[in-house]
Amino acid sequence: MDETAKYLIHAEITAAGVVERSDVVGAVFGQTEGLLGDELDLRDLQDSKKVGRIDVEISSEGGTSNGEITVGSGLDKVETAILAAALETIGQVGPCSAEIAVTDIEDVRSAKRRAVVERATELLAAFDAEAVRTEDIVETVRQRARVDDVTTYEGLPAGPRVADSDAIVVVEGRADVLQLLKHGVKNAIAVEGTDVPEAVAALTRERTVTAFLDGDRGGDLILEELSQVGDVDYVAIAPRGRSVEDLSRTEVTSALREKIPYETVADAESPEAVLDADDGTGEESVAVRHGAGEGDATAVAGVETEATAGPTTTGGRPDAASEATEERDADATVDPSADTTADAPTVLSDHVDAVIGTESGAARLLDSELTVLAEGEAADAVSLIADCDPAPRTVVLDDDCSQKVLDVAAQRGVEVVVATGDGEYVKQPTGVRVQTV
Repeated sequence: MDETAKYLIHAEITAAGVVERSDVVGAVFGQTEGLLGDELDLRDLQDSKKVGRIDVEISSEGGTSNGEITVGSGLDKVETAILAAALETIGQVGPCSAEIAVTDIEDVRSAKRRAVVERATELLAAFDAEAVRTEDIVETVRQRARVDDVTTYEGLPAGPRVADSDAIVVVEGRADVLQLLKHGVKNAIAVEGTDVPEAVAALTRERTVTAFLDGDRGGDLILEELSQVGDVDYVAIAPRGRSVEDLSRTEVTSALREKIPYETVADAESPEAVLDADDGTGEESVAVRHGAGEGDATAVAGVETEATAGPTTTGGRPDAASEATEERDADATVDPSADTTADAPTVLSDHVDAVIGTESGAARLLDSELTVLAEGEAADAVSLIADCDPAPRTVVLDDDCSQKVLDVAAQRGVEVVVATGDGEYVKQPTGVRVQTV
């Protein structure tokens, strides 16, 4: 086919006898000669390169020949159509009667355009798959750097300074180690569950240890076991209902700076009695606040960060912890005539134990102070959340958290949903944190 052709004439030929390619080409030239006048004489058109060579593919079987004819044309549409119609006037090839039928006139440029579109689509898809958006550059580099920094200690996820640091931070899982690495803390090691590994227990006996755990029942259990099989020097807990892996840099730094001696926690009736103390702002503090010494604006005691990778220090002042405990005890002295309920839940884990731990099949709605706003069947959770006034801030659900529950929770401004498991989500609102028990 001539590469300059704009159109291709496709025709089928049937001959009542055995004929060959040369017979067909001869018939085309011979029987169209003089038919269309001098301007469309086929030989002249070929000499001027306006018509390409005549391609013929033909075979014979059972005394009959069948084949295809293809002619490339550089003429315009009208002239090409006339030339195609002229082919159908051929009635004999060699000694045999024959019939030629034009099946298609193909626009070569359209075929090329289709090929261009298909190839461009493939190239664009490959380009989009490899491209990094400008707004993703910082996060992409940060994620890769974090993963590169994760090491292992006795098979456990750990920061790169765990092996040689005088102080370590014990966290629950790999995600917590990654989060701390993101914020510059490089001496964290994960226990990977509530069963504290012997490698971590042995390590705690040799180092200054800060247990930095999630603010839930799991974190409490890990702290209890860690204190039994190893040595814990300090305790830092994420805000109740939140995980270490979700804390911001400021929250991580504050939690580690405000850590308290383990003895203060051990002497209390429960960790929550100390770790959930009000900081005077009306919000739960990560831990009892300690006054930082002069010049301690950036150093977090006992934590290996990028800024404090050389020296290590030894935590908050015991006298400040004692003062905080005395203040708590003073606040606990109330009017004997006041109405108190000893068994009323005071922290989120108590509500979780009451609703999910007892397999109650219920849904409990709480305000920001963890006061019960409403309670009902778990199956009615959607309507309970939708109708609750004021709107709840936390939902404890003895059932899987469904898409409908998530949607109505997002609409009402719910911040935390604690459920027995995750449902099948099509989308998860960013404003609602789901925790599973």
